[in-house]
Amino acid sequence: MDFAAQRPDGGAGATALGVLGLPARQARAAGLTVGFIYVGPKDDFGYNQAHAEGAAAIKGISGVTVVEEENVAETVAVQKTMESMINLDGASLVFPTSFGYFDPHMLAMCAKFPEVQFRHCGGLWDKAKHQANAGSYFGYIGMGQYLNGIVAAHASKSKKLGFVAAKPIPQVLLNINSFALGARSVDPSITTQVIFTGEWSMAVKEAEATNALADQGVDVVTCHVDGPKVVVETAAGRGAYVCGYHASQAPLAPEKYLTGAEWNWAVVYKMFVEKALAGEPLPNFVRGGLADGFIKTSAYGPAVSAAARANADAVKAEILKGGYAVIKGPLKDNKGNEVVAAGKAYVETAVELESLNYLVEGVIGSTS
Repeated sequence: MDFAAQRPDGGAGATALGVLGLPARQARAAGLTVGFIYVGPKDDFGYNQAHAEGAAAIKGISGVTVVEEENVAETVAVQKTMESMINLDGASLVFPTSFGYFDPHMLAMCAKFPEVQFRHCGGLWDKAKHQANAGSYFGYIGMGQYLNGIVAAHASKSKKLGFVAAKPIPQVLLNINSFALGARSVDPSITTQVIFTGEWSMAVKEAEATNALADQGVDVVTCHVDGPKVVVETAAGRGAYVCGYHASQAPLAPEKYLTGAEWNWAVVYKMFVEKALAGEPLPNFVRGGLADGFIKTSAYGPAVSAAARANADAVKAEILKGGYAVIKGPLKDNKGNEVVAAGKAYVETAVELESLNYLVEGVIGSTS
């Protein structure tokens, strides 16, 4: 894969940009129409809301028209939505944001509309396999979950944490592992019980999973599902503390919300749009972390102790310096197998983490 270590603004930094040497695409006189597609509602207090907030940030840019469609399934339905945005709305830059949109749906549209640029959230674009008008972007939000774990460990009395997850794909597994390792950096005896619902958005299963965790004595819960609202409200209703994800869920549980790992997609979308308007080639592979502003942390809630704040703030300062590794050896998975040898470390920019397939020691649960 062809990477260059460069930030979107051209400065050196953690963001990885792979840019093909294609002729610059000229902005049309009528401006730029950008399409955003969401798998759920835009006000889900989660994944889709975070993207919608990013889309809202570019609506004020002169010459830009934004078209959006929510609640689009990860089926051929999304292909029809993309075709409509292109043929009827004149979209020349499309962001299909959900994981399942990438292959085969977005890739099929890339082949059908080679003059349109498509950028997907989370997909691993490969120059050798994928079209030149395709690409992906993502953020190193595992660092946010690592900080969540630190704060959670300080708040927990039972030393049992819980994680409600959708599917055991690499990005989700990295978040679970990061949360667990953050907690165990405070207290190595802490465990994290994970329950996979099998769905990105399924309120009944999310409530059942959260209640099951509370029944087992878990007193701090976090999640990786599209809309954390049900998890947050159910956990708080059971007396557990909560660490948020995607966007801030503090308004849903003001007394029980500790902190959260949030996306800041406005930075990414502004970069793409500004390049498109200037007629510049768009990067095909974009990644960034806390230092790049791709992610951020929620404000601390009232239940976060001074010790927890000091611990998390100190680690955050180290992360901001760059080169911080959460996944490092010696490290075993939760089956006792060594997965990272002593002396080996994967910093947040390591592409290998995007194919991670295990749960670390201290996590109770299975990927199958």
